[in-house]
Amino acid sequence: MKTAYLKINPADNVAVAISPLRAGDEIQVDGRRITLKTDVPAGHKVTLKDFKEGENVIKYGYPIGHVNQDVPQGSWVCEKEIKTNLAGLLDYTYNPVTVSLDIPEEHLTFKGYRRKNGDAGIRNEIWIIPTVGCVNGIANQLAEGLRRETNGGEGVDAIVAFPHNYGCSQLGEDHENTKKILRDMVLHPNTGAVLVVGLGCENNQPDIFREFVGPHDEERIRFMVAQKVDDEYEEGMKILRELYAKCVEDKREDIPLSELRVGLKCGGSDGFSGITANPLLGMFSDFLIAQGGTSVLTEVPEMFGAETILMNRCKTPELFGKTVRLINDFKEYFLSHGEPVGENPSPGNKAGGISTLEEKALGCTQKCGKSYVTGVMAYGERLQGKGLNLLSAPGNDLVAATALASCGCHLVLFTTGRGTPFGTYVPTMKVSTNSNLAAHKPGWIDFNAGVIVEDEPMDVTCRRFIEYVVKVASGERTNNEKKGYREIAIFKNGVTL
Repeated sequence: MKTAYLKINPADNVAVAISPLRAGDEIQVDGRRITLKTDVPAGHKVTLKDFKEGENVIKYGYPIGHVNQDVPQGSWVCEKEIKTNLAGLLDYTYNPVTVSLDIPEEHLTFKGYRRKNGDAGIRNEIWIIPTVGCVNGIANQLAEGLRRETNGGEGVDAIVAFPHNYGCSQLGEDHENTKKILRDMVLHPNTGAVLVVGLGCENNQPDIFREFVGPHDEERIRFMVAQKVDDEYEEGMKILRELYAKCVEDKREDIPLSELRVGLKCGGSDGFSGITANPLLGMFSDFLIAQGGTSVLTEVPEMFGAETILMNRCKTPELFGKTVRLINDFKEYFLSHGEPVGENPSPGNKAGGISTLEEKALGCTQKCGKSYVTGVMAYGERLQGKGLNLLSAPGNDLVAATALASCGCHLVLFTTGRGTPFGTYVPTMKVSTNSNLAAHKPGWIDFNAGVIVEDEPMDVTCRRFIEYVVKVASGERTNNEKKGYREIAIFKNGVTL
């Protein structure tokens, strides 16, 4: 039977309302009966003690901030009464913990595409990628033209153009970020073929970008410079027809689950995120890693307040040092722009029951389970090792999901309590934190984790989730794919010329 509230950790001094609570209701916690003084919306916190101004609020077993006024027992407490404890840079000490997953290997497989370089993909798509925003229209026109000629792309999984605003009028790190993300897309195993469309006069010069891409399958990755051809549409279509003829011959085959790489992302979080969907992804991540697979956690600002949990799970002191730099570099980024490091959560998060960045972070980081951290990557860097990796990127949904795809993830597992239709350039699977959202937005949500606070044990939900992920990796389309919601966003920090 669905419970009305949940105390997550024995050390907590607040509980979470699973369903709306009313003033005058009585709840029993740790053998004590507490009469509610206020209504408490679902997903929000109710105090289990009398708080004095300045006292820490404990949730998930950790402080999530302090109260800015006295708050009596049995009251709804939210962002109006709770303020962050986060400030500037911190010094950290490495206190490594021992991790033991104790999850058996099951030798599962998915149906994927084996690429010429030995890598595997879960989609066989044709992508048109502009080197610069000036040729976005050409890229879109070419994609539409090939879809029209091939009955919507019959024989391949999709034909997609990926317009963006960059590739020129950028300097330094911004220019390098653009090059890295576009390179990562060109080399991604989810594509069977790529046409890179350049203009010819941009900063991201096509010939230099081709060298930057490095060794590649020249039969499947082709380049066209619009200023150097008489008719860019006819020349582009000629190349695309050749690429299409190769891709339609590709067939799925059994690939070990150990080769699957997933990105872990949340957006539009609510008070249930750290109770249902995020822990579910954590359980799945641990399972995948136990099978020899890979998961990647990003959204660095949403690690603030929970970063020591990740630091102490670093496999080596070197990885600990990289994680410290990952955190403090992003804090310095905030501070250099005159912004506080704790300026989060969003209005939607607050409406859903999240009051501070620490609370958001303690829920957010549950997506990566309990595994050792085995890798730490800079923005735009490609995966080098298996296991749990941390990736530098902001919390912004579009930018972070693009970064996850670009490091080599085959799909992004995206938890949400508020709902979003967004998808990046790999399948973007939406996992709802509550059943109301899943029922209200079936065209957005792919999997409902809300049943975890109703009547289904998490291990049972996780087994269903594993089966569903394998189906998606084997070709079943996510909602964002069905609707054609695919886009990219590249991180920008500096000057636009």
